Amino acid sequence: MGRGWVPGMVVRIQGDEFWHMTRVLRLGVDDRVELFNGTGGLVEGSIQRIDKTGSEIVALEDTKTITPQGVQWHVFAAFGTLKGGRADWLIEKCTELGASSVTPLLTERSHTIGGNRVDRLQRVIFAAVKQCQRLHEMTLNPPMNISSFLPIVAQSKLSFLAAAEATPLFHVLPNLGVEDNGVLIVGPEGDFTEEEVKAMKEAGAIPVGLGPRRLRVETATISLLSALMLWSDAQNAETQ
Repeated sequence: MGRGWVPGMVVRIQGDEFWHMTRVLRLGVDDRVELFNGTGGLVEGSIQRIDKTGSEIVALEDTKTITPQGVQWHVFAAFGTLKGGRADWLIEKCTELGASSVTPLLTERSHTIGGNRVDRLQRVIFAAVKQCQRLHEMTLNPPMNISSFLPIVAQSKLSFLAAAEATPLFHVLPNLGVEDNGVLIVGPEGDFTEEEVKAMKEAGAIPVGLGPRRLRVETATISLLSALMLWSDAQNAETQ
């Protein structure tokens, strides 16, 4: 994938993408494809040549640049201790739903995430981007501790903290307007400590409830993100 294409430019595709194109999709010479660069660039191309190690695609037009639409939601979740593919599922669904970024939160009860795991999650993101045809890749940020996170909360006009026994989310939203960016915060399996919750609330995070049942980290993250995506999309549609 390139950063910008002009008519006649040739792009060589190798590796997993080449295998997917030729073995799974069974594309051949002269078939049309779309290339994207993960930052909103899109161009139509035609397969010009296929050999044993790759295929060559010629761009048929100038790159179209598509800008992100709606509120850019940034997810901060303490999922470093999740096992059994649950972190993969969280990242995959955040990508599909349209989160702008996900940042692993390091808390007193979820204080680490392995570097090899981050590499795996990057692959999960790329696969999900292709599957749901996102033109803008979701960013997986390096892990962040609570003290470094608090200034982000303070600067955000929309910061929601998933919290048990808090005011239900849909009772909070009617009093708010949409902004360009928003922050979602979800704690670890043992929840945030009282000190962590107090610090985030003092920084401006709004505690919101997600129902009467205790939810797993990944369930709470996707529930909150789904609700806020639908809410912000509806708000934007009303103003257009």
